[in-house]
Amino acid sequence: MADDKAAILKGTLDMLILKIVALGPIHGYAISQRIQQISNRHFQLQQGSLYPALHRLENRGWLAAHWRATGTGREAKFYKLTAKGRRRLEAEVESWERTAEAVALILRTAE
Repeated sequence: MADDKAAILKGTLDMLILKIVALGPIHGYAISQRIQQISNRHFQLQQGSLYPALHRLENRGWLAAHWRATGTGREAKFYKLTAKGRRRLEAEVESWERTAEAVALILRTAE
């Protein structure tokens, strides 16, 4: 089952990150924790997946980042959604909803 979760996450990781960042500026570790919390621990991001994705999203102009102190006083890179990122998120959500609807139609067919 863990492999199935990883496969699903791989195809939707960018959208999940963009959605969490859309809630407000947040650092990488907190993104991982928020995704885990909201998904009832279904998605547990590894650093090897999260940070390359954050860099990719930043390079594409979908996220902007700046360094600042966390609540513990340590420096961390905080990410926020750009206008381009918001448009991308909207497109990704629409695509995901169409895909989920199509899968649901197939699953509801009589056996």
